[in-house]
Amino acid sequence: MSSTATAKTQSSGPVLDWAAGHGPVTGALSATTGAFAIATTGAATGMPPGWALTVGAAGALGHTVMGLRVRNAGRTLATRAASWLIGAGWTTWAMAHGPLTWAALGTLATIGVGIGAAARASAFYEEAREEEATAAEQRQIAQELSAERRAIAAEWVERIQRICSISVKVLAVEMWPTGTGYSLDLEPQGGVTYDRIAQHSVALSADAKLPHGCTAAATPGIHQGRTILDVTTVNVLKEDCRYPDDYGPLSVLSGLPWGVRTNGEIVSAYLREQCALVVGPTGSGKTNMVHTILAGFARAQDVLTWVIDLNAGSAGLPWVLPALNGELETADGKPVRPGVDWLAASYEEAVLMLDAALAVGLHRKRAYQDLLAKANTDLLPISSKIPQIMLVIDEGAEILVSTDRQMKQLAKKILEVIRMLRAMGVRTVLTALGATGSVLGNLMIRREGKVRVALTGGETEGMDLGKMFPGRRGLRVEQAPYKGAGFMGTPESPAALFKAWRILPNQIRDIIAATSDRHPRLDDVSAKAAGAAYARRWDADRTAWMQDLTTVDDNADDSGEGLNLSALREHEAAPASPEDEMLRRFREEIDAQFATAPEPRTPDEDTAPGQASGLNLSALRGEQGPGWLPTALEAIKATGAEGMKPSAVAELVGKDRKTVRAALQAAVERGQLVYRDNGPHSVYVHPDHA
Repeated sequence: MSSTATAKTQSSGPVLDWAAGHGPVTGALSATTGAFAIATTGAATGMPPGWALTVGAAGALGHTVMGLRVRNAGRTLATRAASWLIGAGWTTWAMAHGPLTWAALGTLATIGVGIGAAARASAFYEEAREEEATAAEQRQIAQELSAERRAIAAEWVERIQRICSISVKVLAVEMWPTGTGYSLDLEPQGGVTYDRIAQHSVALSADAKLPHGCTAAATPGIHQGRTILDVTTVNVLKEDCRYPDDYGPLSVLSGLPWGVRTNGEIVSAYLREQCALVVGPTGSGKTNMVHTILAGFARAQDVLTWVIDLNAGSAGLPWVLPALNGELETADGKPVRPGVDWLAASYEEAVLMLDAALAVGLHRKRAYQDLLAKANTDLLPISSKIPQIMLVIDEGAEILVSTDRQMKQLAKKILEVIRMLRAMGVRTVLTALGATGSVLGNLMIRREGKVRVALTGGETEGMDLGKMFPGRRGLRVEQAPYKGAGFMGTPESPAALFKAWRILPNQIRDIIAATSDRHPRLDDVSAKAAGAAYARRWDADRTAWMQDLTTVDDNADDSGEGLNLSALREHEAAPASPEDEMLRRFREEIDAQFATAPEPRTPDEDTAPGQASGLNLSALRGEQGPGWLPTALEAIKATGAEGMKPSAVAELVGKDRKTVRAALQAAVERGQLVYRDNGPHSVYVHPDHA
């Protein structure tokens, strides 16, 4: 029979599970009907009645043996053996006297009811035995665990008393599900607060012989008289922690995950009203942390991300280029939107962005008065229709303390955004290279930037954790010597060790594609206030720098004709060969002995009358530089003590930055310029103003 026919046959009536075991009712029914069938057949065929009794005894013996193997109760064994023997006895009697009499049928029915009742009672008894055994096992496990917890509690009570001179009472010990440590709920005696224990964190960790990267950190408890002591026993900071593959939707209102604590819990940043400050020296994983932050903003349904990175826009380019280059598509084949809503890599673009943010915030204050009144709140209700604008400013803390004139203008606008636009949903995330007094000296940063991250990477210089997390004791750089590891504190979660997620470039591309349809649009009220500067942010002339990867050849002859003064053009930096070194010394000797090479730009009045000017070989020494250098020198001199950045000089002379930087550095070596090193804000200054 085919499977289709079988299915039709089964669907024509009730489906019976012949493999299922018997219950009290079906078991009794099966026993009585079986006994009646055997008795009827045996009486009709003249079967010896003793055979039925033999089969019943064998069945009783077999069930007893099987019951002993599965450790059934004696009551269950007796019930099943009696059922077999009684059924066999009735069958033997019925075969001898006839099964079709009323006496035979009545006694069979009575036997069936008795077997069912006995089976039901034994089943209840077996269930009760199993539950009791399970409960006893659980009690044993709990007793063993309780003993372990009591030992841990006694150990820490003695340790805290010995090291901190504080008497504590342990109210509970909670083992972490990750198996990386445990927490103790302490009640210090005598009005002692948690910070008294926190200041001995290092000594407690050492006395407990915890592995490197593990700590005993005290935090506030449920009230001021309680303390939570988190003890990490497994170093989870050493290994990379990959960014989760779940790119599901998030919201700025419900928190954005930035990493994990040592106990495996995800630590989130709540940025609806707070700004954030992320510090980390070179090599600590700060750039990766910025990408993790941008990933959370990209996944949020109520956030638009604006990025300012004056270091060639490197923080935002991975989130923009795949979309601008058309490399990605959504699931339905549509082009994806950039992972960030606006990217500024120059001073001019940053000014446009900050002006637009200020205009949006101020206009929202006026335009949404009815909405605020209806919602009965002074905080603008943020949603996908009215998204929050998050300004991520890489090395923004350095901008705030810079002495450069342009940077001062940017700093003024950044502080206005931080100070004025909290209620209207415009917040900032600033990064810095270190937790120093100059960075944290601004009151606005300390007051508004309550979400703080310090990626240490083992670097001790410029990492003042006491200033970064005031009032939080026991934090030491040595506790997090690994890349991506550090400390994170929020108003909801005190500063403690954490590990930032490691996000890879292919994940950035995946997040861009997965979240393209999720990015909100700037509401009409805000877009109108932002004006053309926002509407045309992706115009070709505004984004040309993102895709301009060509290099200008300064040695190319535009006309293709004329005198080839190759010696007057900029020479590529290359190791000098022995022949070149010999030629250089030869020229120096000629200049020294025969005065054939007066320096260029030497005033004519400095030359004695009748003195031969001689052959000028200075061009062969490359001292004049490229033809555009005099123009650049005059422009740098005109700027005074502020100087000019290489990018500004490149725009002035129409050359690429690499060529301009090499020529300016050569001018520094010749003493024509002075280089003022200030990281991404470094400038070249004329010696007259240095």
